[in-house]
Amino acid sequence: MTPSADLLLVTALPLLAFDTSTEALSVAVGWHDAAGRPRELSHEGVGGRESSASLIPAAMDLLGRAGLSVGQLGAVVFGRGPGSFTGLRTACAVAQGLAWGAGVPVLPVDTLLAVAEQARHQAGVSQVVALLDARMGEVYAATYAHDGTRWQTLVPPALCGPSQLQVPPGFALAGNAFTAHGALLPARPRRVQVLPSAQALLRLAPRMLADGAAVPAAQALPLYIRDKVAQTTQERADERAARQPPIASANPS
Repeated sequence: MTPSADLLLVTALPLLAFDTSTEALSVAVGWHDAAGRPRELSHEGVGGRESSASLIPAAMDLLGRAGLSVGQLGAVVFGRGPGSFTGLRTACAVAQGLAWGAGVPVLPVDTLLAVAEQARHQAGVSQVVALLDARMGEVYAATYAHDGTRWQTLVPPALCGPSQLQVPPGFALAGNAFTAHGALLPARPRRVQVLPSAQALLRLAPRMLADGAAVPAAQALPLYIRDKVAQTTQERADERAARQPPIASANPS
């Protein structure tokens, strides 16, 4: 079967997608109705610790409204990281549990790639340095370029300080790191405020599935870039102090 035929086949498969890597929960179901028309339902909510309780009910509600069971899915698509450690553990556990029980594969997708895709969809950019706030004074970053058919990874996901970020000419910055780190990020590039969304995962999934990126449920694993997950009390105090504007000393009379 040719690659284009593979893509046509997997595009018609029902998919469940979700991302819990940030402060937002994003869930979506995509399928084709009896007339062959693409349909989509989505849910947005609070992420982080809240997602552990709300992800499965939200996913099952969307599937029920779509008239689908988990066993009818072509794959369970999830944001594998980098991002919130709690959120990533939740996403992997839910993806693995749903897919394992139904005998369907999982499709792990880099969250920074989902950021790039959401920026392309929202702002029309095709050259993107994707950013997510990693806290502790750092960002997760990766560089992508879209060739009109698929995304190419130019620099894979990594952890760095915002002032160390390298942005090639003509590339946009996209993600959620501007509030926390905007003053330290390169000032010239265009900035696109986006989060990795389940809708972006649905758009990425057909090409990735056609390329053979789906894996068995047991391989629903997170992408961790940082080993250290929390700051010490002193590190948190130092970071708060660094963000405070300097206080002008009084001029002695």
